[in-house]
Amino acid sequence: MGEPGSSDRGLLEGAVLAALGAVALTAERVDQLAEALAEGGGIRREEARALIEEAAGRWRGDATRLGERAGASVHGWLREAGLVTRDELEELELRVAQLEHRLKQVERPQAVPPAR
Repeated sequence: MGEPGSSDRGLLEGAVLAALGAVALTAERVDQLAEALAEGGGIRREEARALIEEAAGRWRGDATRLGERAGASVHGWLREAGLVTRDELEELELRVAQLEHRLKQVERPQAVPPAR
């Protein structure tokens, strides 16, 4: 037979795994999952739903942080390779356009005021 508390651990593991899958699920499907966990695990439906939502929230946070770290790494590699971001390129294009405009104003012949 299982050790004392092993059914609780199994239930928790099941809830975590279910929550990972529940990230993309509808609220109706989360309710169904909570109901199934409650029936099989001997806990209340509300507790099962709370476990699923808590685990899904943690997973979403972890996924966001992982994405941010990956983005920072990619940005660092691009920097090392001497590449620029789209925002930086657009900013430089705007600055060049402004400089071209100013240069045209300077090069344009000035109107000579009428003689007195």
